[in-house]
Amino acid sequence: MSLPADVVRDASRRLGWAALVYSGTYLLAFFGPVYLFPAYGSGGESVSRAYALPTVVATASIGLGLAVFLLSRYSRIAPAKLLDLGLVFEVVGAFGISMATFWNAFPGWTERLASESINYLGIPWECAWIIAFPVLAPNTPTKTLAASLAAASTGLLAVFLSRAFGPMSPEIPMTFFVVYFGFSTYLCAGIAYVTARVIYRYGRHLSEAREIGSYQLQKPLGHGGMGQVWVARHRLLARPAALKLIRPDVLGGRPGSETVVRRFEREALATAALKSQHTVDVYDFGVTEEGDFYYVMQLLEGLDLNGLVERFGALPAGRAIYLLRQVCHSLGDAHEAGLVHRDIKPSNIIACRLGPDYDFVKVLDFGLVALCCASGTELTVEGQTAGTPAFMAPEVARGLPDIDGRADIYALGCVAFWLLTGQRVFTDESPLATIAHHLQTPPDRPSSRAEVVVPGDLEEVILACLEKDREARPADAWELDARLATCEAAGSWDQATAREWWKLHLPDLTDRTCTTPEERAVPEARLKPRLRGRRGI
Repeated sequence: MSLPADVVRDASRRLGWAALVYSGTYLLAFFGPVYLFPAYGSGGESVSRAYALPTVVATASIGLGLAVFLLSRYSRIAPAKLLDLGLVFEVVGAFGISMATFWNAFPGWTERLASESINYLGIPWECAWIIAFPVLAPNTPTKTLAASLAAASTGLLAVFLSRAFGPMSPEIPMTFFVVYFGFSTYLCAGIAYVTARVIYRYGRHLSEAREIGSYQLQKPLGHGGMGQVWVARHRLLARPAALKLIRPDVLGGRPGSETVVRRFEREALATAALKSQHTVDVYDFGVTEEGDFYYVMQLLEGLDLNGLVERFGALPAGRAIYLLRQVCHSLGDAHEAGLVHRDIKPSNIIACRLGPDYDFVKVLDFGLVALCCASGTELTVEGQTAGTPAFMAPEVARGLPDIDGRADIYALGCVAFWLLTGQRVFTDESPLATIAHHLQTPPDRPSSRAEVVVPGDLEEVILACLEKDREARPADAWELDARLATCEAAGSWDQATAREWWKLHLPDLTDRTCTTPEERAVPEARLKPRLRGRRGI
């Protein structure tokens, strides 16, 4: 199908609910009158004999509807395959409606219908079913036409069976029913085909509009303070990726501003050149026609450190050290390249299962970095404060122009505090009040607010990272890594321990794509429909 993957997925869910409604309605409408009022039938004929065939059809229709609903909710069948099964359900469902109509529970109805045919202006019930189906569960025009014609023919089949084996008098002229269905159900089948073509064309345009560079956007992952996140796939390599759209104002300027474009270009090139295995891989970058910037990054499977602590509680000291040292590896590489992250926080650090490795750390979102090139110039907007208040270094809060890697060291100290206590270093009712605490208030000792044991040597390292005076902090990420390595708990968590923890607590996580609390899924209507971009800025 040419419909976008998320549209197909939503259609498969709608199909499931429509099938459930159909089954419930049919159950009440057919079996209610037949079995609650057994007097219906010709000449006192028993219900079981008079309604044997329509009962089989009704049971099959209801059963298939329930099966479609259960498959849409609980199976791993591909949504496109489920929509194909839905076409079979459309035909069977139409046949059930036709049998319920023309294998009638009220003797004499069809005779009256034929005798008064000139004044009869109604249409068969299956017409509404045929017209509504391509809207509820869209498919390709060819498949829709075939299923619609088959569904339209079920009325004539029901009439034939009722005349041959049921209560309908064979004396009623078949010509009436041929004309009756020819002007109604087959006309509706044509309308369904036209509807399918419109939806199919819309899907193709939507797919084209969701192309950015060589990547096709498949489904929204969510949104955060910087922009929108999509699951994307390279058109030729079929490689999954995470594509993040970044608003120009986050980078400190107006769309098309030369300073902003130059800054984004240099940041993206520098970020893509980072070599640390603990920095998320950047595959591509560029600018959309609307002026939004985008990164194409590695798609990860795991939990961010914010979600990890919220879900499982504070971490033991050994595991916290194990994760923090990997972040130091990423930051050390970035700082040597002249990049300061400036937004280190738990939701930007992912603990992954990467191949055979567990608790493998990837640092995300170098999109707010300050880039200082060899000449000493800095392409940032003067006076701009970027970052997250709960993890913001005092010098960043003051908007000082000479921010260096020690701002990331401070933020990493805040992350460490969160890992060991499950609490922020400072919290207040407003972001400004939180920033004021970072500027003036001495931090509590982690051990005073932790429910787990925080060794004294690790606590001293964290408090050193949280010094207001950056000169008193570890000089760089490598020094912090060395100090963490000397802590007594440093060797208490390793790959074997991590593997056992993941198998016990997150055995199926590799089937899911990581998201952060700041990047919750949002309705597609809130996302820009036209995102076709260009590469190579």
